Amino acid sequence: MTIGTRLFTWLHGELVGADADGNRYYREKGGVRRDVGGLDRERRWVIYRGEAEGSKVPPEWHAWLHHTVEAPPKDSAPRRAWLKKHLPNQTGTSAAYRPRGHEYRGAKRAPATGDYEPWRPE
Repeated sequence: MTIGTRLFTWLHGELVGADADGNRYYREKGGVRRDVGGLDRERRWVIYRGEAEGSKVPPEWHAWLHHTVEAPPKDSAPRRAWLKKHLPNQTGTSAAYRPRGHEYRGAKRAPATGDYEPWRPE
């Protein structure tokens, strides 16, 4: 986080909450509403714990940041048993998805079946 972001947050920010990963969510002090792109909205932002990566924001907080819902999510809100825990984008990490035949998984693919026939114009 830059010194400018830290100073702006200290002067103008009001802490709204935090998620399980330690990201902190702010809005402008006093709920000041401004004309933002023709819409009357309050300014909302996130201070990431660790590297700033947009996919670290869980869906509940994403909805609040983008003014889809008015109230910030509550920690006590019931979570459905079938919902998976939010994970940030894993691309570029050792946990990234690599299908069979990928270079990092031995690069062994099943042989072609021979049933492919390319289209040819007449």
